[in-house]
Amino acid sequence: MKPANEIAFKSVGYQGQGDGPRLIVLGAVHGNETCGTRAIERLMVELDSGALALTHGCLTLVPVANPLAYGKGERSGERNLNRNLFPNAAPQDFEDRVANWLCPLLASHDVLLDLHSFNADSAPFVMVGPPDNDGSLEPFHQARQERALARRLGVQRFVEGWLRTYGQGVRRRLRGDSQLDLVLRYGVGTTEYMRSTGGYALTLECGQHADPRAPDVAYQAIVNALAFLGLTAATPPAPVPEARMEVLSMVEVHDKLHADDQFSRDWASFDPVRQGEEIGRRADGTPVVAPFDGVMLFPDSAAAAHCEWYYLARSRPGL
Repeated sequence: MKPANEIAFKSVGYQGQGDGPRLIVLGAVHGNETCGTRAIERLMVELDSGALALTHGCLTLVPVANPLAYGKGERSGERNLNRNLFPNAAPQDFEDRVANWLCPLLASHDVLLDLHSFNADSAPFVMVGPPDNDGSLEPFHQARQERALARRLGVQRFVEGWLRTYGQGVRRRLRGDSQLDLVLRYGVGTTEYMRSTGGYALTLECGQHADPRAPDVAYQAIVNALAFLGLTAATPPAPVPEARMEVLSMVEVHDKLHADDQFSRDWASFDPVRQGEEIGRRADGTPVVAPFDGVMLFPDSAAAAHCEWYYLARSRPGL
């Protein structure tokens, strides 16, 4: 593998002859999540052969957003690319240098589809952004367009509220601390950065890392997005019916208070939890119980003290 300072970044662009939106699709933001890469490579073969035609707008494909992590077959190169994603005038690591290339590329587009996979053996899901708002954390005014696209990617599970809930945890930990704004910035990844530049963005979690169906989920999502946005002549897909949708709103993040805090069982994302059910125990033996009926998200048994341990979400009607 090349030294990190010799690795080039790659994007491939296609321009239709008609006017239309500018869509960018990312694969392998995390190097061990390859379903997006496989899907993008499949799409490029079809575009280059003429089997699929881009008639309108602009499509930029990034098969491997983090080539160092991808070459290692690991989540990160030198750190998590999907955190603290901003241009950096004095880059400190490989991911800072990726950001200096990737952030301007994102800002030159209207729509982002970021393709990921996950550890748990569970159904694919899409992470959507906040409702329209003028708040300081993540102001946004394209929720209608973003959620309309989300319903056409081919999945039935939707999760919203990531940055809002993350921010609640940061404010709790750092109440009155001068580092608050800096730590809030740490929660910004590809989709949050895209929204900050005036676009809209979705993260599609296509399935378990090794699931052979995950590349097909990713591919179908790209094809559906192209048709829905009018970049191809294909019939736009219908939205997933509301009756088939599972919508989860993230509402709480719980931190490890001590490195020896332990889960009481092997939790996985989307496991149901009942009010009063024991989730874990603190290092001193104090039980940690669920405050309401909900759903477990992103449990991290390896979390360090004073870092996110798990999130809880509630089901909600509609998106």
